[in-house]
Amino acid sequence: MSTVTGMGRRDHARKAPEDARADTSGDTAHDLRWARDVKDSVRCAGALLVLLLLIDWGSGRRALRRGALWLALALLLLLVLYPAQVSASEGRLASRRLLRERRVRTELLVSVRWLDGVSPRLLLRDALGGRVQIDPDVLVRNPRLWYRRDEGARKAAADGLLLCGGDRIAQPLATHRP
Repeated sequence: MSTVTGMGRRDHARKAPEDARADTSGDTAHDLRWARDVKDSVRCAGALLVLLLLIDWGSGRRALRRGALWLALALLLLLVLYPAQVSASEGRLASRRLLRERRVRTELLVSVRWLDGVSPRLLLRDALGGRVQIDPDVLVRNPRLWYRRDEGARKAAADGLLLCGGDRIAQPLATHRP
């Protein structure tokens, strides 16, 4: 519904709640900072490309092949920095990258492990063979995701399925860090 105001501009009125379409993803929790992380990744790759092109321009060694190499390097950095999109609904947790989505059934979890390294990861495995690695900070930043993961893990522990890591489910994620 739109109306024309006195200056000839359209005023787009919002639909009333009873006219609005039902939101089918209301029970699904998403990483609220994912879009910002994607933008940061693109900015970082773009900044590297601009910096490399400026260095070439300043040194007078501009060439099409070098520009293509710098573009490939910036795209590689983008691929490395591109964050996983984590979502969770009742009984399911998913992590989607550029080319693949991995899912686990949280009520069928058999293992919850911490992977050490430069970037700590939380590895979840279910009884159906599903496997997901997520950044623990995603759960800390998104309480609804944490709740969905915790809800399914507690059910798996109560059913006797969670064989590894079940004793640490109730503890805050910050205490698990090495």
